[in-house]
Amino acid sequence: MAPISVVTLSGRYLSFVDREELALLNAQRLSIREIARRMERSPSTISRELRRNAETRGGVSRYRATVAQWKAERAAARPKAAKLTQDARLRRYVQDRLAGTVADARGMPIQGPQVAWKGRRHGRRADRRWGKCWSPQQISRRLPIDFPHDARMRISHEAIYQALYVQSRGALRRELSACLRTGRALRVPRARTRQRGKSFITPEVMISQRPAEAADRAVPGHWEGDMIIGLNSSAIGTLVERTTRFTMLVHLPRMAGHVPGAGIKNGPALAGRGAKAVRDAIAKKIQMLPAHLRRSLTWDQGAELAQHAQLRIDTGLEVYFCDPQSPWQRGTNENTNGLLRQYFPKGTDISRYTERELDAVAITLNSRPRETLGWRTPAEALNEILRRRNQPASRSASSAAF
Repeated sequence: MAPISVVTLSGRYLSFVDREELALLNAQRLSIREIARRMERSPSTISRELRRNAETRGGVSRYRATVAQWKAERAAARPKAAKLTQDARLRRYVQDRLAGTVADARGMPIQGPQVAWKGRRHGRRADRRWGKCWSPQQISRRLPIDFPHDARMRISHEAIYQALYVQSRGALRRELSACLRTGRALRVPRARTRQRGKSFITPEVMISQRPAEAADRAVPGHWEGDMIIGLNSSAIGTLVERTTRFTMLVHLPRMAGHVPGAGIKNGPALAGRGAKAVRDAIAKKIQMLPAHLRRSLTWDQGAELAQHAQLRIDTGLEVYFCDPQSPWQRGTNENTNGLLRQYFPKGTDISRYTERELDAVAITLNSRPRETLGWRTPAEALNEILRRRNQPASRSASSAAF
């Protein structure tokens, strides 16, 4: 038997030595899973190899290493014509699902906004091109349903993406990428999106490490935080205490030297929502509370709290971050932000409000009775906690006096 090559379970490609070993194990009539276990490969890799590269001479399927290697090398030969360039029927199907015309209930076409293709992604708060806008995965998975007996009408979603973004394939016009949900003119590698802006988050500050007392709201002093974003990068910080729902608003004024619409790439964050400005503003606000009400703060994975380590040093506040795309892990804060939008609607400049005005809005929210508090207000619930904590100290002082 040929020596077993050292591979991982995720490896998909086989060398000639691997194929020789596979041929020997397959001749012993072992199951696919047993072969995969011995070769330290995924069962799907073994199954795919036996299905694609087996010899079929005389109508009998038999796996031989030399034939399998020849077939694999032939299939890997490049350049290789894209499937969409060879099959006009399949190409029309894909194009119609990507950019087909929107129609009303009677089938009459509706054009929607007339948006010219500029070779780049659409801007913020701008019109977008209307179309059927199926995702490549939806197109790929729908083909077997619409054409169950036509094996030619099959294509993977990755092949559609490459036809859109790799122009050398010449299958689909580049402007059709505007019909994708993201509307990106250039493809962003998945690894880059995973690493973007997250270098300050380590496993020990994830929400899974937060004390259990914060989750059940039994102990006060655990806060949830976020930012409300307005026009021209204006922002307000919001802090909500989990037990009492007490709300504090953090003033984030413009910094010296800020000019609307004149931001410098990789320059200082002068709009007031940079990491240093947010850290200082939260520290100033949270230090107004007694120490026992400054236990932890749970934030989303926004870069505005990149200096959380210094915030913990300055205030003693433990900072934790939610999982990506998991706003329900800060449900109290999300609900409060919805209430605040009545005062600070989207698309308005909220940098014009002073700290006094923000405090007035916070007082208004804290004076509203809440069903979850037995129709008490957050201010009353917080005052009750402070009163109970001060009672033992008052009794001790009285007994010592007598």
